[in-house]
Formats: sequence, structure tokens, C-alpha cells
Amino acid sequence: MSGSINTPLIEVRDLGIRLNTSRGPAQAVRGVSFSLKRGETLGLVGESGCGKSVTALALMGLLPDSAVVSGSIRLDGSELVGLSDANYGKLRGNRISMIFQEPMTALNPMHTIGRQVAEPLRRHTNCSAAEARKEAIALLDRVGLPDAAKRVDAYPHQFSGGQRQRVTIAMALACQPDVLIADEPTTALDVTIQGQILDLIAGLVAERGMSMILISHDLGVIAENVQRMMVMYGGTVVESGATNAVFTRMGHPYTQGLFRARPRLGARKGTRLQTIAGTVPELADLPSGCTFADRCAIVEDRCRMALPAVVDVSAGHGVRCVRTDVSMAEAVGAVGA
Repeated sequence: MSGSINTPLIEVRDLGIRLNTSRGPAQAVRGVSFSLKRGETLGLVGESGCGKSVTALALMGLLPDSAVVSGSIRLDGSELVGLSDANYGKLRGNRISMIFQEPMTALNPMHTIGRQVAEPLRRHTNCSAAEARKEAIALLDRVGLPDAAKRVDAYPHQFSGGQRQRVTIAMALACQPDVLIADEPTTALDVTIQGQILDLIAGLVAERGMSMILISHDLGVIAENVQRMMVMYGGTVVESGATNAVFTRMGHPYTQGLFRARPRLGARKGTRLQTIAGTVPELADLPSGCTFADRCAIVEDRCRMALPAVVDVSAGHGVRCVRTDVSMAEAVGAVGA
């Protein structure tokens, strides 16, 4: 590990990502900025298509060749935007690792799990095949895979979904990365296993002093697992701040909508969940103004004129909205009207 604990380990400034789609060029990410010091955790939350995973893929250097990236991504002060694939390959799986959301597609069905966990070690360290295998078994045991020494030569299809996710976590942690990106790591798992996996990731992050970016559509997962959060919509950050601050005062109508839409304990059987009207806009057809305007209950004409600037509603808590004067209670009333 390198760098000071008081300086940003990873720093993203004004990140923009343009992708080619069947409908033409699409600005998938616009003006995203954040920084993480060693040991800090950040959550990205939003519906599918909001730009969360594309942002993560940019950090990993895994965007399509046709993607156009602007802005800056720095790791320990070194610029990653424009880095050659060969040089990125020295970082990927070594200093920056990612846990993907579907373990069955993240794992190669043709290779044993032991070989796949050992691969980053063979690629990025000087350890021998025997040493890498021994370390792979230790990693699989550390992430709670039963009988790791006996099952190291088994194939992915021989494991349950929760066990496969543990294997992908072992792969991501093999080289003790500085930055861990967890992209919806529990989407395909039941609630009990989900809790176990999230606790495991949190424990390993704290134990190894890593920075973590956790991507989720679940506000509950974000609330319990990260220190800071960013709410994304239409490829841009609409609200960000300390997790407690955002949940105390949800300043953006989209954040409020996500909160209202969550399932509630104790609700009567048959109770319908509240939803956010409309759908996420196509990236190729983003409006010139606020991207949430067509779904917002408190929209005004000025919202459609230009992308709103970020307004600080408290220290370190920013909201990209011109209606920060409207409380959540008033917004709920507008929805019900």
C-alpha cells in the first residue's frame, strides 16, 4: 500500500462518459466527482440505467473501446484516464478490484475455483503455482467457503449462488487491493445470505484498510454499509453527502421517491408499494434541464431550462435541485394530490 492516510487514494473529477448506442451517442455519465481516502466507504444508489455501473467500469478501465471518457480519475495521484490497457492490466485485480453482481457470469465455467482465485496472485505477484494454490485455499476459507481445501478443485456450477459470490470476493481480495468496488454484490441472493455477504465484505474492508465503493439500488443496504453516498439519476449525481445527513434530510425529489418506494416492515398484506411515476429516460434522449423533471411532482418551468447547479443544504451535503425549499412532507403531499 502507498500514499498518506490524509490524502485521497482515489480522486474523480468531472468524469464524463459517452457511449455509442443503437440510437446514437449517449452521455452515460456527466460531471461525476468524488474522492476517497484510504479506509473510506462510498455508496452509489439509483435505478438501473442511472450510470452507477458505467462509472465503476470506468474506474476499472473496462469500458468499450468506442467509449469517450473525459475528466480525470487519479489513483494515488497517477492519472488513469488515457492509460494503456497493458498498464491498466497491472492495476486491475491488483490495486483496484471489483466484485461483479452476477457470480455465475463473473466466473469461468471451464476452470476450477482454485485456479481462478489463484490467477491474480500468479499475475501480479512472484508466488509459485503451489504458493498461489495454498493462498487461494486460505482466501476461500477466509470468506467462509465450507471445506475450502477439499473443494478448491471444484467448478463454479457445483456451488450455490451464495458460495459462488464468496468465490468472487476471494478473487477480488487476492492481491489485497487498495480500492474494492462491489457492484450489486447481493442481487441474486436471498435476504439471509445477503446479510452474511455484506457483513463479510464490511469486515474484510475494515480488516485490510481498503477503500470501498458499494453500488446498490437498495437504500437499506447503503444506509447500513457506507459512510458517504451519492444518488445518481440520468448519468449525474443528484444528491451526495454523509449517509446520515442524506437520510436525515433527503433534499432531492428522486431520493425522496426512492425512500417512499421501499418495502416497510409491518405493512398489511396486500399493501401496494409507492412507485415513482414514469421511467428512467433513455441516455440518448436526456433533456437539457433536470433529468428528473418529467417524473417530478414539484417540477417548475425553470427546472427544464438547464441542468440545476448543486446546492449545499448542509455541510458536505449537496443537492442538484432548484426546489430544495420543499420538505419531504410537502413533496409527499404533492405526490398524493
